[in-house]
Amino acid sequence: MKLLIGNKCYSSWSLRAWLLLRAKGIAFEEQLVPLDEPGFKEAVFAAVPGSGGTLPALVDGDVAVWESTAIADYLHETYPEAGIWPRDKAARAHARSVSAEMHAGFQGLRGSCPMNLGKRFAARDRGAHVARDVARITAIWREARERFGARGEGTFLYGAFSAADAMFAPVVTRLDTYAIAVDPVSSAYMQAVLALPAYREWLAGALAEPWVVAQDEVDEPATANLREI
Repeated sequence: MKLLIGNKCYSSWSLRAWLLLRAKGIAFEEQLVPLDEPGFKEAVFAAVPGSGGTLPALVDGDVAVWESTAIADYLHETYPEAGIWPRDKAARAHARSVSAEMHAGFQGLRGSCPMNLGKRFAARDRGAHVARDVARITAIWREARERFGARGEGTFLYGAFSAADAMFAPVVTRLDTYAIAVDPVSSAYMQAVLALPAYREWLAGALAEPWVVAQDEVDEPATANLREI
């Protein structure tokens, strides 16, 4: 099984699939295709025929899967005992719903606060569009923890780490990177994600990349040419 990913410092969608595989102990080979480099699309198309040329993309024998939610569903079918999605039917329905909402929404936060694991930014007002997204995201986290998290062991949204946590992991990094304040329940959840050994491994790889911007604190994010895929 091979997973094609983009730059670890910037590619939020790549983090989602990679983190799910690593956290669940599923063996895979990693292939990094630097974003916005010459031949990027061609390299993805060559490895994953029929795809849209975006990352992440998973190749398992003669099966190719792209898009993070599709990868999660494929892993759920291939490794039914891994707990990719919550085992409880109601929790699983909730997890899939909020993951789909994450996949399609929150453009305010995603546009104004792109993932950049190599920098830290000072807290400031980032606008009503970001505040609305953060309010909805933290409401999702609190509801998941209250309704389903207490049922199982662990501090993740549905107890044990699942695809929903992988989907929200880059959101956690954004709120941390841009010093956006959240409620105590959401803060505790963020700390659980940031302390996850699989995430710490990804972060170490991100900070070792040759194109990563040195960590510092500034008032405004630097302009980046790299697309987030």
